[in-house]
Amino acid sequence: MSVSRADVEKIASLARLELSPAEMDVMAREMDTILGYVAKLDEIDGTNIKPTTHVLDIENSFRDDVVKPSLSQEEALANGPDQNGEAFVVPRII
Repeated sequence: MSVSRADVEKIASLARLELSPAEMDVMAREMDTILGYVAKLDEIDGTNIKPTTHVLDIENSFRDDVVKPSLSQEEALANGPDQNGEAFVVPRII
């Protein structure tokens, strides 16, 4: 696959980049090289390769959810500087 200068101009326009003519030529070559590396993946037979989300074999490290006693509303509001009995009162910010 060959990346043309017109392709680079369109991508630069979408990315809101201003590239000089020399930079466009360099970008076209670099993008063509990158796409060449990606195209090599088509040569790989991946039928027996399992999909992975991480390079290491990691198990879920989260603990089970366990219901535990928590603070009552009065206890939670007790240390607040300003409250109305139901919630903390904070200054209005507009």
